[in-house]
Amino acid sequence: MQTRDLVAALADGRGWSGSELARRFGVTRAAVWKRLDELREAGLPLQAAAGRGYRLELPLELLDAQAICAALPDAVRARFGDIAVHWDIDSTSSELLRTAAAHGDLAVCLAEQQSAGRGRRGRQWQSPPLCNLYLSVLKRFARGMGSLAGLSLAVGVAVAQALERCGAPALALKWPNDVLAGDGKLAGILVELGGEFLGPCHAVIGIGVNVYLPASVRAAIDQPVADLAAICAPLPSRNRVVAALLAELAEVLDRFDAEGFAGLSAAFLQRDRLLGQALTLTDANGLQHGIGAGVDARGALLLRQGDTIARFDSAEVTVRRA
Repeated sequence: MQTRDLVAALADGRGWSGSELARRFGVTRAAVWKRLDELREAGLPLQAAAGRGYRLELPLELLDAQAICAALPDAVRARFGDIAVHWDIDSTSSELLRTAAAHGDLAVCLAEQQSAGRGRRGRQWQSPPLCNLYLSVLKRFARGMGSLAGLSLAVGVAVAQALERCGAPALALKWPNDVLAGDGKLAGILVELGGEFLGPCHAVIGIGVNVYLPASVRAAIDQPVADLAAICAPLPSRNRVVAALLAELAEVLDRFDAEGFAGLSAAFLQRDRLLGQALTLTDANGLQHGIGAGVDARGALLLRQGDTIARFDSAEVTVRRA
């Protein structure tokens, strides 16, 4: 009995008894119970009720590379390389960083669950199975790493546009890598670089999107969060969301490659949640206070402090609203 096959049986949202599942997979009921307990422990939103059997809290769709490709416009589909879907992996970004030499431009890695998903500054990204989207894309650049300043902000624009196409209301961006619905974090972005400093180089763009966050997972997150299930009616297909993300990424990355972040700075500023806000920043020099004044052409955060404007780089700064 493969875990993915068991979850696929439950994904339609109807109830299955332990006996039905045991017969379907040719195993004992004890084996089914053990596997279901493991999935519940990992965060799968599984319910069990007397007389109704086991079921998911809501129907959730398994990721499927063919369904994703079918949802992409022909011109976009032709541009993407491999689209690999894993059931369980340490991190989709780690996988692409390990195997970058074997891939061409715009290779895609997805997973139903991650054991070591990463956020900014080494934070763990909560990765319950089947509930959310864990996606990484390998993008190659002829130029050097220094030309990629502001890439995470540009990707934020693409992610916000894609999720709005899937039914999310107007979304905001919080410098340098968060997509917000209201005050809750809906998606996060992590960009990691490889190759030659002076070029050519590549970026592995990691994106996590909260599709449905069970209560047990929300309790483990130490900041306000949002998910598509709460803000979209109906809840969009996960494969459709992936296709929308890839389509927007293709367009935004082309523009970034040609113009750098300067060509996308106006689009970012239209969604900038920190603009005009009283902010407290922590950097190597300690606490800094001021008013958010947008970003510059390279994606650095601008902070108005009296009559001066200070610039801060995302690699060294933590930001919160005062």
